[in-house]
Amino acid sequence: MEKVRIDKWLWSVRIFKSRTKASDACKSGKIRIGEVAAKPSEGVVAGQMVYVKKGGHNLEFLVKTLIEKRVGAAIAVECYENLTPEEEMNKYKDWFVGKAGAEHRDQGVGRPTKRERREIDDFKDIWFE
Repeated sequence: MEKVRIDKWLWSVRIFKSRTKASDACKSGKIRIGEVAAKPSEGVVAGQMVYVKKGGHNLEFLVKTLIEKRVGAAIAVECYENLTPEEEMNKYKDWFVGKAGAEHRDQGVGRPTKRERREIDDFKDIWFE
């Protein structure tokens, strides 16, 4: 039976941005294969469940295909089945409701001057207290 290191697989299917981050998550107990906490060198096989705690979310994946090399996002999605409950996926949306949108500055305007920066900070202090 073919196995792939769990840290390699998590990185290659783009669940983590780097293999180091995947490895660190394993070391800190945030990755489980089935019900057992996984070490970075632990082998994963097709058909196993992988549980990931990342960014305040509890994600669940079913391993469909084993890969060791990082691939494009379209190919990576085919290598696992995301079984994370819908309410867990909506945690961020629920938290984000009512928060201010991203700030935008027109292209070519440049950075704000020191005076403009102070005015912006004063405005934010008044508006978002």
